[in-house]
Amino acid sequence: MTHLTIERADGLLTVQDLGRPGYLAQGLSRGGAMDRRALFEAAALLGHDSPLAAIEMAAAGGVFTVSRPTRVALTGAPMMATLDDSPLRWHATHLLQPGQKLRIGGAQAGVYGYLTPAGGITCAPWLNSRAAHLTCGIGALLQSGQSLPCGVDDTPDAPPRIIDAQPRFNGGLLRIAPGPQTDLFDTETLERFLGAEFTRGARGNRQGVQLDADARFTSRFAAGLASDVIGPGDVQMTGDGIPYVLMAECQTVGGYPRIGSVVPADLPIIAQAAPGTRLRFQMLTTEQADASFRSDTSQIAETRARCRNLIRDPATITDLLSYQLIGGVTAGTELEENTCA
Repeated sequence: MTHLTIERADGLLTVQDLGRPGYLAQGLSRGGAMDRRALFEAAALLGHDSPLAAIEMAAAGGVFTVSRPTRVALTGAPMMATLDDSPLRWHATHLLQPGQKLRIGGAQAGVYGYLTPAGGITCAPWLNSRAAHLTCGIGALLQSGQSLPCGVDDTPDAPPRIIDAQPRFNGGLLRIAPGPQTDLFDTETLERFLGAEFTRGARGNRQGVQLDADARFTSRFAAGLASDVIGPGDVQMTGDGIPYVLMAECQTVGGYPRIGSVVPADLPIIAQAAPGTRLRFQMLTTEQADASFRSDTSQIAETRARCRNLIRDPATITDLLSYQLIGGVTAGTELEENTCA
C-alpha cells in the first residue's frame, strides 16, 4: 500500500469520485466530483478503464508527499505545481518519489483542481463510494498532516502522459434542456433569460451556484408550487427571480420553479466558473439534449484518444545526468574501416 500525505492543506480539500447515484429515495443526492470530466481525464492519462478516487482541491492545493514511487495525474482547474521546486505541466502525469514534495498553488483559471494517484485513494467506501458529501455529513475536509491510503502503482516507470483538456475554465455557453416546469415561465421571460448575460455570483458551493444578471426571471405560478425531485444541473429561480444552478451536493427535493436543466456535458463549465465569470444559456430540444449524453465508457474512450506522451524540455530536468543518455561509445573510425574492407 502507498500513502499520500497532505503535508499542508491550503485549499478546501476532499476525497471525491463519481459519487453515489441511486439514493434519491433515501434523501441522498449523488455528490461526487464537481468536475467529473477531470476524473475521466485522470483515468485516461493513467491508463485506467474507470475513474479513481482523487483529491478535489477547491481554489488551491497544498504540499503532498508519498511513501513509495507513484505517478499522479493533475487535472481540472490549472494550478501552479512544482516538484522539489521544478515546474510541472498541468493536465499531465508525473512520477513522485518518496522524499519529494509536490507543491500545488492557487487556481490560475477555474475553481476545482484534482490530484489523482495512479492507484487511486483507497479509504473505506460507504454506499459504494469514497466521496465526501459534506452537506450530509459523510467524510470531512482533509487536514494538514493527514495520510491517505492509496493503491500501489504497478507501473511507476510508465512514460509521463499529457492531454489537451477540453475548455471549461473561463465560462461560456451552457446548454439547457426543458423540464416539467419550463412552461411555468411565459414566453417573454424565457426569451429574456436566454438573451441575458450572467456572471457567476459570489454565493456558491458544492450545493449550488448563484448567477447574477440585470434582469429578474419570475413566474406567476411559483406561489404554492409543490416540492418536486431536483438534481444537479437544475436551474431554480428564487422568489425574487435570481437563478441558482444546482450542483453535486444539492438537496433531493425543492419547491422553487426550474426554468430548465444544464445538460451533464456542460456541468463542468458551471462548476469551474469562478466568481465574475460570464455565462449564457442556450435552450435545446429534448431530442438534442438526449443526443448530447455520453456514457462513462464512451467518455473514457474519447478522452484516451486525446492523450499523448509528455516530451520534457531537458532545460527543466534538474536530474538530467541521472538518465542513461548514451547507449555506447565508438572509436569513430568504423565507417572508414568498413569502406576499406
